[in-house]
Amino acid sequence: MNVYSGGAAAAAAVAAAYKRKLDEEEERLTPYTKEDLTQGWEYKIVRSNTAISGERFSRLCEEESQNGWELVEKFDNNRIRFKRSIASRANDHMASIDPYRTRIGLSEGAFVGVVLGVVLAICVIIFMVMAVLHG
Repeated sequence: MNVYSGGAAAAAAVAAAYKRKLDEEEERLTPYTKEDLTQGWEYKIVRSNTAISGERFSRLCEEESQNGWELVEKFDNNRIRFKRSIASRANDHMASIDPYRTRIGLSEGAFVGVVLGVVLAICVIIFMVMAVLHG
């Protein structure tokens, strides 16, 4: 194993630990009572790899409300919880967006690709600058 693959493994371990931390936090922050689950409500958390704030947050809330979803809480700029009456399912066939979407924005794979592309571009620029200075 070379230094680069070791670094990638360490980065993957850190990312996995961070995801576990977020999942545990959501479990702690979203305790549902028996009444919550038996009185005709369903819940979801919409996640994004980039911040959901300002106009983007307003647009998300409006889009979700078209399918009967109501804002419950904003955990942070990347995770927002909604609820809706189970009766709203009857209108799902007319929805212009997936009523059960739980991710918006770039997928995790695309986000990683963008970050890696930026890092690679920076490395190429540094290499070129070093070559010019030492060349």
